[in-house]
Amino acid sequence: MANPTPPQGQDHDESGVLLAPRQKAKRPTLYNVVLHNDDYTTQELVVDVLRQFFHKTDAEAQTIMLNVHNKGRGVAGTYSKDMAESKVAQVTDYARTNGAPLKLTAEPAI
Repeated sequence: MANPTPPQGQDHDESGVLLAPRQKAKRPTLYNVVLHNDDYTTQELVVDVLRQFFHKTDAEAQTIMLNVHNKGRGVAGTYSKDMAESKVAQVTDYARTNGAPLKLTAEPAI
């Protein structure tokens, strides 16, 4: 006896067993790690942070540092939420250890 044809609009395997609908995986929201300008953190420390924690080249670090200085903020990198929050905590601790009030935030990337 031949397998009956499965109803249209439903997924079945080759033996006719009804399969659960496939759910599309939703991409996780990415977060920007943003450095904010202040009147006390040195430009050298900002460049050091960008090179050490965000693996930027000297040229990239200088460009981001100038954005922070001239525009009030600059994006250091884009990561998953957990990684962004971890970077914020690591860099904040490093800045405080070096006597700087550098402010970082993790903001949803648009």
